[in-house]
Amino acid sequence: MARGTILIADDDAAIRTVLNQALARAGYSPRATGNAATLWRWVSQGEGDIVITDVILPDENGFDLLPRIKKQRPELPVIVMSAQNTLMTAITATERGAYEYLPKPFDLSELVGVVGRALAEPGRRRERPTEPENEELPLIGRSPAMQEIYRILARLTQTDLTVMISGESGTGKELVARVLHDFSKRRSGPFVALNMAAIPRELIESELFGHEKGAFTGAQARTQGRFEQAEGGTLFLDEIGDMPMEAQTRLLRVLQEGEYTTVGGRTAIRTDVRIVAATHRDLRNQIQQGLFREDLYYRLNVVPLRLPPLRERLEDIGDLARHFLRIAAKEGLGQRAMAPGAIDRLKRHSWPGNIRELENLIRRVAALYSQDTISAEIVDAELTDVSAAPRLDEAAGSSKELNELVERYLADYFSGFGKDMPPPGLYRRVIRQVELPLITAALAATRGNQIRAAELLGLNRNTLREKIQALDIQVYKGPQG
Repeated sequence: MARGTILIADDDAAIRTVLNQALARAGYSPRATGNAATLWRWVSQGEGDIVITDVILPDENGFDLLPRIKKQRPELPVIVMSAQNTLMTAITATERGAYEYLPKPFDLSELVGVVGRALAEPGRRRERPTEPENEELPLIGRSPAMQEIYRILARLTQTDLTVMISGESGTGKELVARVLHDFSKRRSGPFVALNMAAIPRELIESELFGHEKGAFTGAQARTQGRFEQAEGGTLFLDEIGDMPMEAQTRLLRVLQEGEYTTVGGRTAIRTDVRIVAATHRDLRNQIQQGLFREDLYYRLNVVPLRLPPLRERLEDIGDLARHFLRIAAKEGLGQRAMAPGAIDRLKRHSWPGNIRELENLIRRVAALYSQDTISAEIVDAELTDVSAAPRLDEAAGSSKELNELVERYLADYFSGFGKDMPPPGLYRRVIRQVELPLITAALAATRGNQIRAAELLGLNRNTLREKIQALDIQVYKGPQG
Protein backbone atom coordinates (compact mmCIF):
# COMPACT_ATOMS: atom_id res chain seq x y z
CA MET A 1 0.00 0.00 0.00
CA ALA A 2 1.34 3.42 -1.01
CA ARG A 3 2.37 5.70 1.84
CA GLY A 4 0.88 8.78 0.15
CA THR A 5 0.36 10.49 -3.20
CA ILE A 6 3.03 13.03 -4.16
CA LEU A 7 2.17 15.68 -6.79
CA ILE A 8 5.24 16.85 -8.72
CA ALA A 9 5.50 19.90 -11.01
CA ASP A 10 8.72 20.58 -12.90
CA ASP A 11 9.27 21.51 -16.55
CA ASP A 12 12.44 19.39 -16.68
CA ALA A 13 11.47 15.85 -17.79
CA ALA A 14 14.70 14.40 -16.37
CA ILE A 15 13.96 15.77 -12.91
CA ARG A 16 10.40 14.45 -13.08
CA THR A 17 11.74 10.98 -13.96
CA VAL A 18 14.31 10.99 -11.16
CA LEU A 19 11.74 12.12 -8.59
CA ASN A 20 9.19 9.58 -9.78
CA GLN A 21 11.69 6.75 -9.39
CA ALA A 22 13.06 7.84 -6.02
CA LEU A 23 9.64 8.41 -4.45
CA ALA A 24 8.24 5.17 -5.87
CA ARG A 25 11.18 3.25 -4.40
CA ALA A 26 10.43 4.89 -1.03
CA GLY A 27 6.88 3.54 -1.16
CA TYR A 28 5.03 6.66 -2.31
CA SER A 29 2.69 7.10 -5.29
CA PRO A 30 4.07 10.00 -7.40
CA ARG A 31 2.20 11.91 -10.14
CA ALA A 32 4.20 14.35 -12.25
CA THR A 33 3.41 17.20 -14.61
CA GLY A 34 5.41 19.84 -16.45
CA ASN A 35 3.06 22.78 -15.88
CA ALA A 36 1.24 24.71 -13.15
CA ALA A 37 -2.24 24.34 -14.68
CA THR A 38 -2.29 20.56 -14.27
CA LEU A 39 -0.88 20.79 -10.76
CA TRP A 40 -3.59 23.29 -9.81
CA ARG A 41 -6.30 21.05 -11.27
CA TRP A 42 -5.08 18.12 -9.19
CA VAL A 43 -4.90 20.22 -6.04
CA SER A 44 -8.33 21.81 -6.53
CA GLN A 45 -9.85 18.36 -7.06
CA GLY A 46 -8.52 17.26 -3.67
CA GLU A 47 -5.83 14.95 -5.00
CA GLY A 48 -2.40 14.42 -3.46
CA ASP A 49 -1.03 14.36 0.08
CA ILE A 50 1.96 16.61 -0.63
CA VAL A 51 3.19 18.88 -3.46
CA ILE A 52 6.72 19.23 -4.82
CA THR A 53 7.01 22.12 -7.27
CA ASP A 54 9.66 24.08 -9.09
CA VAL A 55 9.52 27.89 -8.91
CA ILE A 56 9.91 28.43 -12.66
CA LEU A 57 7.12 26.70 -14.59
CA PRO A 58 6.20 27.47 -18.23
CA ASP A 59 2.73 28.83 -17.48
CA GLU A 60 3.00 30.27 -13.97
CA ASN A 61 5.53 31.10 -11.28
CA GLY A 62 5.40 28.58 -8.45
CA PHE A 63 5.53 31.39 -5.88
CA ASP A 64 2.31 32.86 -7.36
CA LEU A 65 0.67 29.44 -7.19
CA LEU A 66 1.64 28.82 -3.57
CA PRO A 67 -0.82 31.23 -1.88
CA ARG A 68 -3.71 29.79 -3.93
CA ILE A 69 -2.79 26.27 -2.88
CA LYS A 70 -2.57 27.31 0.78
CA LYS A 71 -5.93 29.08 0.58
CA GLN A 72 -7.64 26.14 -1.15
CA ARG A 73 -6.00 23.43 1.00
CA PRO A 74 -4.16 24.98 3.97
CA GLU A 75 -3.20 21.55 5.34
CA LEU A 76 -1.42 20.45 2.15
CA PRO A 77 2.41 20.60 2.56
CA VAL A 78 4.26 22.18 -0.37
CA ILE A 79 7.98 21.64 -1.00
CA VAL A 80 9.54 24.25 -3.29
CA MET A 81 12.57 23.56 -5.48
CA SER A 82 14.58 26.24 -7.27
CA ALA A 83 17.80 26.77 -9.17
CA GLN A 84 17.62 30.46 -8.18
CA ASN A 85 19.61 29.76 -5.05
CA THR A 86 19.53 33.07 -3.19
CA LEU A 87 18.53 34.08 0.32
CA MET A 88 15.45 35.83 -1.08
CA THR A 89 14.30 32.61 -2.75
CA ALA A 90 14.49 30.76 0.56
CA ILE A 91 12.72 33.53 2.47
CA THR A 92 10.00 33.98 -0.19
CA ALA A 93 9.29 30.24 -0.13
CA THR A 94 8.89 30.35 3.63
CA GLU A 95 6.80 33.54 3.60
CA ARG A 96 4.37 32.17 1.03
CA GLY A 97 3.63 29.02 2.94
CA ALA A 98 6.12 26.41 1.71
CA TYR A 99 6.81 23.57 4.09
CA GLU A 100 10.41 23.39 2.89
CA TYR A 101 12.72 24.97 0.32
CA LEU A 102 15.33 22.84 -1.48
CA PRO A 103 17.94 24.44 -3.75
CA LYS A 104 18.84 22.65 -6.98
CA PRO A 105 20.75 20.44 -7.34
CA PHE A 106 19.30 18.66 -4.31
CA ASP A 107 20.09 15.41 -2.55
CA LEU A 108 17.42 12.78 -3.31
CA SER A 109 17.71 11.13 0.09
CA GLU A 110 17.22 14.51 1.75
CA LEU A 111 14.12 15.20 -0.35
CA VAL A 112 12.61 11.81 0.50
CA GLY A 113 13.32 12.55 4.17
CA VAL A 114 11.58 15.93 3.94
CA VAL A 115 8.54 14.26 2.34
CA GLY A 116 8.38 11.80 5.23
CA ARG A 117 8.55 14.55 7.85
CA ALA A 118 5.93 16.65 6.06
CA LEU A 119 3.46 13.77 5.97
CA ALA A 120 4.13 12.97 9.62
CA GLU A 121 3.18 16.48 10.77
CA PRO A 122 0.45 17.80 8.45
CA GLY A 123 -0.84 21.34 8.75
CA ARG A 124 2.39 22.73 10.18
CA ARG A 125 2.74 26.36 9.15
CA ARG A 126 4.69 29.40 10.13
CA GLU A 127 3.43 32.94 10.57
CA ARG A 128 4.04 35.13 7.53
CA PRO A 129 5.82 38.41 8.27
CA THR A 130 5.49 41.68 6.40
CA GLU A 131 7.88 41.73 3.46
CA PRO A 132 10.72 44.25 3.65
CA GLU A 133 10.79 47.13 1.21
CA ASN A 134 14.46 46.74 0.26
CA GLU A 135 14.82 44.24 -2.58
CA GLU A 136 18.63 44.39 -2.58
CA LEU A 137 19.99 40.94 -1.82
CA PRO A 138 21.18 41.09 1.81
CA LEU A 139 23.54 38.12 1.40
CA ILE A 140 25.49 37.00 -1.63
CA GLY A 141 26.51 33.48 -2.63
CA ARG A 142 25.23 30.27 -4.22
CA SER A 143 27.69 27.81 -2.68
CA PRO A 144 26.34 24.79 -0.76
CA ALA A 145 27.59 26.36 2.48
CA MET A 146 25.53 29.51 1.86
CA GLN A 147 22.48 27.53 0.73
CA GLU A 148 22.37 25.91 4.15
CA ILE A 149 22.69 29.34 5.81
CA TYR A 150 19.77 30.63 3.71
CA ARG A 151 17.54 27.73 4.69
CA ILE A 152 18.32 28.20 8.38
CA LEU A 153 17.75 31.96 8.19
CA ALA A 154 14.43 31.49 6.40
CA ARG A 155 13.23 29.46 9.38
CA LEU A 156 14.75 31.68 12.07
CA THR A 157 13.13 34.85 10.72
CA GLN A 158 9.78 33.30 11.67
CA THR A 159 10.79 32.92 15.33
CA ASP A 160 11.99 34.99 18.29
CA LEU A 161 14.62 32.44 19.28
CA THR A 162 17.96 33.69 20.58
CA VAL A 163 20.70 33.06 18.00
CA MET A 164 24.45 32.71 18.49
CA ILE A 165 26.41 33.51 15.32
CA SER A 166 29.98 32.26 15.24
CA GLY A 167 32.63 32.77 12.62
CA GLU A 168 35.93 34.40 11.88
CA SER A 169 36.24 38.17 11.69
CA GLY A 170 35.00 39.52 8.38
CA THR A 171 32.52 36.71 7.60
CA GLY A 172 29.46 38.96 7.87
CA LYS A 173 28.05 38.27 11.33
CA GLU A 174 26.36 41.66 11.71
CA LEU A 175 24.92 41.37 8.20
CA VAL A 176 23.31 38.05 9.15
CA ALA A 177 21.97 39.60 12.36
CA ARG A 178 20.35 42.35 10.29
CA VAL A 179 18.76 39.75 8.03
CA LEU A 180 17.26 38.05 11.08
CA HIS A 181 15.78 41.40 12.10
CA ASP A 182 14.79 42.84 8.72
CA PHE A 183 12.81 39.75 7.68
CA SER A 184 11.18 39.09 11.06
CA LYS A 185 7.96 40.30 12.64
CA ARG A 186 10.15 42.75 14.61
CA ARG A 187 11.34 44.57 11.49
CA SER A 188 9.27 47.67 12.32
CA GLY A 189 11.18 47.94 15.60
CA PRO A 190 14.76 49.14 16.05
CA PHE A 191 17.91 47.17 15.29
CA VAL A 192 20.57 48.11 17.83
CA ALA A 193 24.14 46.82 17.71
CA LEU A 194 26.80 46.87 20.42
CA ASN A 195 30.35 45.65 19.90
CA MET A 196 31.74 44.51 23.26
CA ALA A 197 35.33 44.78 22.05
CA ALA A 198 34.89 48.45 21.15
CA ILE A 199 33.63 49.58 24.58
CA PRO A 200 35.83 50.03 27.67
CA ARG A 201 35.01 47.15 30.00
CA GLU A 202 34.01 49.43 32.87
CA LEU A 203 31.34 51.10 30.70
CA ILE A 204 29.69 48.01 29.19
CA GLU A 205 27.01 47.65 31.89
CA SER A 206 26.03 51.29 31.47
CA GLU A 207 25.98 50.90 27.67
CA LEU A 208 23.72 47.86 27.93
CA PHE A 209 21.34 48.83 30.69
CA GLY A 210 21.64 52.61 30.95
CA HIS A 211 22.36 54.55 34.13
CA GLU A 212 20.69 56.96 36.52
CA LYS A 213 21.85 60.47 37.28
CA GLY A 214 24.65 60.33 39.84
CA ALA A 215 25.19 56.58 39.43
CA PHE A 216 28.91 57.21 39.03
CA THR A 217 31.30 60.10 38.55
CA GLY A 218 30.34 61.94 35.40
CA ALA A 219 26.77 60.57 35.23
CA GLN A 220 25.09 63.97 35.00
CA ALA A 221 21.75 62.74 33.64
CA ARG A 222 19.76 59.56 33.17
CA THR A 223 20.96 57.77 30.02
CA GLN A 224 19.22 55.06 28.02
CA GLY A 225 20.99 51.76 27.53
CA ARG A 226 20.92 49.59 24.43
CA PHE A 227 18.17 47.36 25.85
CA GLU A 228 15.88 50.35 26.19
CA GLN A 229 16.82 51.63 22.73
CA ALA A 230 16.09 48.22 21.19
CA GLU A 231 12.68 47.75 22.85
CA GLY A 232 10.35 45.88 20.52
CA GLY A 233 13.19 45.11 18.13
CA THR A 234 16.51 43.26 18.01
CA LEU A 235 19.65 43.76 20.07
CA PHE A 236 22.83 42.50 18.40
CA LEU A 237 25.64 41.80 20.87
CA ASP A 238 28.80 41.48 18.81
CA GLU A 239 31.97 39.92 20.23
CA ILE A 240 30.02 38.60 23.21
CA GLY A 241 33.17 36.77 24.32
CA ASP A 242 34.66 40.13 25.36
CA MET A 243 31.86 40.85 27.85
CA PRO A 244 33.14 41.25 31.46
CA MET A 245 31.92 38.69 34.00
CA GLU A 246 29.86 41.25 35.94
CA ALA A 247 27.95 42.24 32.82
CA GLN A 248 27.48 38.56 31.95
CA THR A 249 25.69 38.04 35.26
CA ARG A 250 23.31 40.92 34.58
CA LEU A 251 22.66 39.75 31.01
CA LEU A 252 21.85 36.26 32.29
CA ARG A 253 19.15 37.73 34.52
CA VAL A 254 17.61 39.54 31.55
CA LEU A 255 17.46 36.29 29.59
CA GLN A 256 16.02 34.40 32.57
CA GLU A 257 13.61 36.96 33.98
CA GLY A 258 12.93 39.30 31.06
CA GLU A 259 13.82 42.35 33.13
CA TYR A 260 16.80 44.47 34.19
CA THR A 261 17.71 47.49 36.28
CA THR A 262 19.74 50.48 35.17
CA VAL A 263 23.14 51.15 36.77
CA GLY A 264 22.26 52.98 39.96
CA GLY A 265 18.57 52.17 39.56
CA ARG A 266 16.30 50.16 41.86
CA THR A 267 13.20 49.58 39.78
CA ALA A 268 13.08 46.52 37.54
CA ILE A 269 12.29 47.29 33.89
CA ARG A 270 10.51 44.71 31.74
CA THR A 271 11.98 44.22 28.29
CA ASP A 272 10.79 42.82 24.97
CA VAL A 273 13.94 42.42 22.89
CA ARG A 274 15.23 39.63 20.68
CA ILE A 275 18.89 38.84 21.36
CA VAL A 276 21.29 37.90 18.60
CA ALA A 277 24.87 37.39 19.77
CA ALA A 278 28.06 36.87 17.79
CA THR A 279 31.65 35.89 18.46
CA HIS A 280 34.83 34.85 16.69
CA ARG A 281 36.11 33.25 19.90
CA ASP A 282 35.79 29.66 21.12
CA LEU A 283 33.37 30.24 24.00
CA ARG A 284 33.69 26.67 25.26
CA ASN A 285 37.40 27.26 25.71
CA GLN A 286 36.65 30.53 27.51
CA ILE A 287 34.25 28.68 29.82
CA GLN A 288 37.04 26.26 30.74
CA GLN A 289 39.30 29.23 31.50
CA GLY A 290 36.65 30.82 33.71
CA LEU A 291 36.19 33.77 31.36
CA PHE A 292 32.61 33.07 30.27
CA ARG A 293 29.62 31.81 32.23
CA GLU A 294 28.47 28.38 31.15
CA ASP A 295 24.81 29.09 32.03
CA LEU A 296 24.88 32.27 29.92
CA TYR A 297 26.42 30.34 27.03
CA TYR A 298 23.50 27.91 26.96
CA ARG A 299 20.99 30.76 27.22
CA LEU A 300 22.57 32.48 24.21
CA ASN A 301 23.33 29.36 22.19
CA VAL A 302 19.68 28.37 21.66
CA VAL A 303 20.26 28.28 17.90
CA PRO A 304 23.94 28.15 16.88
CA LEU A 305 24.73 29.48 13.40
CA ARG A 306 28.27 29.13 12.04
CA LEU A 307 29.26 31.37 9.15
CA PRO A 308 31.83 29.76 6.84
CA PRO A 309 35.09 31.59 6.13
CA LEU A 310 35.57 32.74 2.56
CA ARG A 311 38.11 29.98 1.89
CA GLU A 312 35.26 27.46 2.37
CA ARG A 313 33.07 29.14 -0.24
CA LEU A 314 35.49 30.12 -3.01
CA GLU A 315 32.81 29.60 -5.67
CA ASP A 316 31.05 32.70 -4.28
CA ILE A 317 34.01 35.02 -4.89
CA GLY A 318 32.91 36.00 -8.41
CA ASP A 319 29.40 37.01 -7.26
CA LEU A 320 30.81 38.87 -4.24
CA ALA A 321 33.42 40.74 -6.31
CA ARG A 322 30.81 41.86 -8.86
CA HIS A 323 28.50 42.92 -6.02
CA PHE A 324 31.20 45.11 -4.47
CA LEU A 325 31.98 46.61 -7.89
CA ARG A 326 28.32 47.60 -8.23
CA ILE A 327 28.46 49.27 -4.83
CA ALA A 328 31.65 51.10 -5.84
CA ALA A 329 29.92 52.31 -9.02
CA LYS A 330 27.03 53.71 -6.97
CA GLU A 331 29.59 55.60 -4.90
CA GLY A 332 30.93 57.29 -8.03
CA LEU A 333 34.02 55.14 -8.60
CA GLY A 334 32.96 54.23 -12.12
CA GLN A 335 31.64 51.10 -13.83
CA ARG A 336 34.05 48.18 -13.69
CA ALA A 337 33.98 44.54 -14.73
CA MET A 338 36.05 41.58 -13.54
CA ALA A 339 38.06 39.60 -16.07
CA PRO A 340 37.70 35.81 -15.72
CA GLY A 341 41.40 35.56 -14.95
CA ALA A 342 40.98 38.08 -12.15
CA ILE A 343 38.30 35.91 -10.51
CA ASP A 344 40.61 32.90 -10.79
CA ARG A 345 43.40 34.87 -9.10
CA LEU A 346 41.06 35.91 -6.30
CA LYS A 347 40.15 32.27 -5.73
CA ARG A 348 43.80 31.37 -5.18
CA HIS A 349 44.14 33.78 -2.28
CA SER A 350 43.69 32.47 1.29
CA TRP A 351 41.56 35.45 2.49
CA PRO A 352 42.52 35.64 6.17
CA GLY A 353 40.33 38.75 6.41
CA ASN A 354 37.40 36.97 4.72
CA ILE A 355 34.67 38.99 2.97
CA ARG A 356 35.77 42.26 4.54
CA GLU A 357 39.23 41.80 3.03
CA LEU A 358 37.71 41.06 -0.39
CA GLU A 359 35.45 44.11 -0.19
CA ASN A 360 38.37 46.36 0.72
CA LEU A 361 40.44 45.02 -2.17
CA ILE A 362 37.64 45.54 -4.72
CA ARG A 363 36.96 49.08 -3.54
CA ARG A 364 40.68 49.82 -3.64
CA VAL A 365 41.16 48.64 -7.21
CA ALA A 366 38.00 50.50 -8.27
CA ALA A 367 39.43 53.70 -6.81
CA LEU A 368 43.05 53.35 -7.93
CA TYR A 369 42.77 51.94 -11.46
CA SER A 370 41.10 53.59 -14.44
CA GLN A 371 40.69 50.43 -16.55
CA ASP A 372 37.12 49.38 -17.32
CA THR A 373 38.05 45.72 -16.76
CA ILE A 374 39.92 44.60 -13.66
CA SER A 375 42.57 42.18 -14.91
CA ALA A 376 44.36 39.32 -13.19
CA GLU A 377 47.53 41.42 -13.23
CA ILE A 378 45.85 44.22 -11.26
CA VAL A 379 44.49 41.78 -8.68
CA ASP A 380 47.85 40.04 -8.41
CA ALA A 381 49.64 43.36 -7.86
CA GLU A 382 47.27 44.32 -5.04
CA LEU A 383 47.41 40.91 -3.38
CA THR A 384 51.20 40.86 -3.65
CA ASP A 385 51.31 44.35 -2.13
CA VAL A 386 49.31 43.17 0.88
CA SER A 387 51.42 40.04 1.27
CA ALA A 388 54.55 42.21 1.40
CA ALA A 389 53.64 43.06 4.98
CA PRO A 390 55.64 41.05 7.55
CA ARG A 391 54.18 37.60 8.16
CA LEU A 392 53.17 36.78 11.70
CA ASP A 393 55.48 33.79 11.99
CA GLU A 394 58.40 35.83 10.65
CA ALA A 395 57.68 38.79 12.91
CA ALA A 396 56.99 36.83 16.07
CA GLY A 397 60.05 34.62 15.84
CA SER A 398 60.19 30.90 16.42
CA SER A 399 59.11 29.01 19.53
CA LYS A 400 62.75 27.91 19.80
CA GLU A 401 63.81 31.51 20.45
CA LEU A 402 61.07 31.90 23.05
CA ASN A 403 62.09 28.66 24.75
CA GLU A 404 65.70 29.85 24.84
CA LEU A 405 64.60 33.08 26.53
CA VAL A 406 62.69 31.18 29.23
CA GLU A 407 65.45 28.61 29.77
CA ARG A 408 68.10 31.32 30.02
CA TYR A 409 66.05 33.23 32.57
CA LEU A 410 65.32 30.12 34.65
CA ALA A 411 68.96 29.06 34.56
CA ASP A 412 70.00 32.49 35.84
CA TYR A 413 67.29 32.41 38.47
CA PHE A 414 67.96 28.98 39.93
CA SER A 415 71.72 29.37 39.83
CA GLY A 416 71.43 32.64 41.70
CA PHE A 417 70.36 31.47 45.13
CA GLY A 418 72.66 33.05 47.66
CA LYS A 419 73.95 35.48 45.01
CA ASP A 420 72.55 38.43 43.11
CA MET A 421 69.46 36.93 41.48
CA PRO A 422 67.89 38.28 38.27
CA PRO A 423 64.91 40.55 38.92
CA PRO A 424 61.52 38.81 39.05
CA GLY A 425 59.15 39.27 36.14
CA LEU A 426 59.52 36.34 33.73
CA TYR A 427 55.85 36.63 32.76
CA ARG A 428 56.14 40.30 31.79
CA ARG A 429 59.33 39.67 29.84
CA VAL A 430 57.83 36.78 27.88
CA ILE A 431 54.59 38.66 27.22
CA ARG A 432 56.57 41.60 25.87
CA GLN A 433 58.59 39.21 23.70
CA VAL A 434 55.33 37.93 22.18
CA GLU A 435 53.26 41.13 22.20
CA LEU A 436 55.71 43.31 20.34
CA PRO A 437 55.95 41.22 17.15
CA LEU A 438 52.31 40.09 17.40
CA ILE A 439 50.91 43.62 17.48
CA THR A 440 53.44 44.78 14.88
CA ALA A 441 52.33 42.00 12.52
CA ALA A 442 48.63 42.72 13.10
CA LEU A 443 49.14 46.42 12.32
CA ALA A 444 51.12 45.51 9.24
CA ALA A 445 48.45 43.12 8.00
CA THR A 446 45.78 45.81 8.40
CA ARG A 447 47.98 48.53 6.88
CA GLY A 448 48.11 50.47 10.12
CA ASN A 449 44.33 50.47 10.68
CA GLN A 450 44.19 50.28 14.47
CA ILE A 451 40.44 49.54 14.61
CA ARG A 452 40.82 46.51 12.34
CA ALA A 453 44.01 45.42 14.11
CA ALA A 454 42.21 45.55 17.47
CA GLU A 455 39.42 43.43 16.00
CA LEU A 456 41.95 40.96 14.55
CA LEU A 457 43.70 40.63 17.92
CA GLY A 458 40.46 40.56 19.93
CA LEU A 459 41.52 43.63 21.92
CA ASN A 460 39.67 46.77 22.89
CA ARG A 461 40.95 49.53 20.61
CA ASN A 462 41.92 51.70 23.63
CA THR A 463 43.94 48.78 25.02
CA LEU A 464 45.69 48.42 21.67
CA ARG A 465 46.57 52.13 21.59
CA GLU A 466 48.05 51.87 25.09
CA LYS A 467 50.16 48.86 24.09
CA ILE A 468 51.38 50.60 20.93
CA GLN A 469 52.58 53.52 23.04
CA ALA A 470 54.05 51.33 25.79
CA LEU A 471 55.92 49.13 23.33
CA ASP A 472 56.95 52.11 21.16
CA ILE A 473 55.65 50.40 18.02
CA GLN A 474 56.02 52.22 14.72
CA VAL A 475 52.71 51.72 12.92
CA TYR A 476 53.17 50.11 9.51
CA LYS A 477 51.93 52.37 6.67
CA GLY A 478 52.36 49.96 3.76
CA PRO A 479 54.83 50.07 0.86
CA GLN A 480 55.67 53.59 -0.28
CA GLY A 481 56.22 54.83 -3.76
